Amino acid sequence: MSRIETTFAALAAQRRKGLIPFMTAGDPDPAKTVEFMHALVAGGADVIELGVPFSDPMADGPVIQRSSERALARGVSLKHVLADVARFRERDTKTPVVLMGYANPIERMGIDAFAQEASQAGVDGVLVVDYPPEEAAEFAARMRAADIDPIFLLAPTSTDERIKAVGQVASGYVYYVSLKGVTGSANLDVSSIAGKIPAIKSHVPLPIGVGFGIRDAATARAVAEVADAVVIGSRIVQLLEDTAPEAAEAVLTNFVAEVRHALDGA
Repeated sequence: MSRIETTFAALAAQRRKGLIPFMTAGDPDPAKTVEFMHALVAGGADVIELGVPFSDPMADGPVIQRSSERALARGVSLKHVLADVARFRERDTKTPVVLMGYANPIERMGIDAFAQEASQAGVDGVLVVDYPPEEAAEFAARMRAADIDPIFLLAPTSTDERIKAVGQVASGYVYYVSLKGVTGSANLDVSSIAGKIPAIKSHVPLPIGVGFGIRDAATARAVAEVADAVVIGSRIVQLLEDTAPEAAEAVLTNFVAEVRHALDGA
């Protein structure tokens, strides 16, 4: 079993819900990325989604866009992100790490080279926003051959055909975008999420993580009632943007611990 499968199996056995925080690699300080990853785990993260900075992050709202711009301005590349994962693995061999980003950096490196280097670094999954499942069968197969789970997005607008296509190529878990719009959007409707989950489950035999619009412990707990995991991104990136560097690790740990506590009460 992969680290992701093992993690979700353990959560299911304990009747607990997964917590998947997102942060952008290299922001606000490339030298702090690994320390921030450990801070997320200390707070209770089950999986870490690590954003690969990109110049045109079309699915991301302004908060994460700014974080990518700051990281790129400091020279952070896909190579740097993989190096950060390798450093994280020196102390943590248990927590799954999923790279989240866009196709261009991977294709510039070369898919086979990326698969090899990501596997060696200790990457467990990859979510490429602009790889539609209908066109990603070969990519998914090459990732799985390197023991990396290909993770895909589904949305409120996803048709049964799109859901079936994801079910044929995805592994690890599926990321359900809870609303129409970009990351950090408001107006989260938990009832609409609950209405979509059964259709996804009927075609995709994987855990479902829900993200976009989850900004606090109360919302996370409500979403956890209908999903297998919650993903929190923009709020974490905003905390790093707003917090003094010397306090950032403690703020991250405390925020994640607050959400973890709420999920464990769900």
